[in-house]
Amino acid sequence: MSNRTDRWTAADVPDQAGRTAVVTGANTGIGYQAAAVLAASGAAVVLACRNLDKAKEAAARIAAATPGAQVEVQQLDLSALASVRAAAAELRNRYDRIDLLVNNAGVMWVPRQTTVDGFELQFGTNHLGHFALTGLLLDRLLATPGSRVVTISSQGHRQGRIHFDDLQLERGYGRHTAYSQAKLANLMFTYELQRRLTAAGSGTVAVAAHPGVSDTELVRHLPRLLRRLNGVFGRLFLQSAEMGALPTLRAATDPAVQGAEYYGPDGLYEGRGHPKRTDSSARSHDADVQHRLWAVSEQLTEVTYPV
Repeated sequence: MSNRTDRWTAADVPDQAGRTAVVTGANTGIGYQAAAVLAASGAAVVLACRNLDKAKEAAARIAAATPGAQVEVQQLDLSALASVRAAAAELRNRYDRIDLLVNNAGVMWVPRQTTVDGFELQFGTNHLGHFALTGLLLDRLLATPGSRVVTISSQGHRQGRIHFDDLQLERGYGRHTAYSQAKLANLMFTYELQRRLTAAGSGTVAVAAHPGVSDTELVRHLPRLLRRLNGVFGRLFLQSAEMGALPTLRAATDPAVQGAEYYGPDGLYEGRGHPKRTDSSARSHDADVQHRLWAVSEQLTEVTYPV
């Protein structure tokens, strides 16, 4: 592995042979790119996706690019807790150990909708779904030396607040407000999980990453004017999904990574570039809010963690 730290690329991913990685939302975008690199590096990769047909197509593309790649698919709808529980049960039956869980799937800036369980869609999918999945799989990670949980946040977290008085934003929904809350929750979950893992004496680590401003399908829910501007100027300002996946891959595989770290691009405003260790907003480090969010998340999902 290269000793370079300023221009980290997919070529710096260490050998992943013998490792099992579960990547949510891996049929497209940065999730797909991360899964493809992990598979090419020798990992057995599970594409955990809502649309099983698209997951199978993605698995076939990875297998075609990397003959002999170990790629499987798992149906997972993070907006439905019943689906999360079913997927976790199937994964637990198939794997005695999980080395890497990448909480990548998400939705952005959608019109107000609720999940089948009644949660605001962005909070319910991006945060609560992953909170439940991680908790239900955590014993498999705890049993695996060197395992990691990587959760994908966004620069949008910097505008976020956790609205405990209206967590589902029933009284004042805004697309950006909801997205920012969910992405802040992703970070707070990571930091609180690492605190609990450390207290339990576990070698499992929880880290976070963000892709900068990447050209992925998330932009499909932008308002019409922004979609038009993205179509005209996107190539000038957006980086590729391959580049956007690098912070995820570094957080997932770099041996130097430590718990509660956060990775993002090294360019201007962390919009583009190669992955580096960075920091999140001061608000994301509020331990009292982290504790409170954790307790509420356990209540809403009815998933209790073993740490």
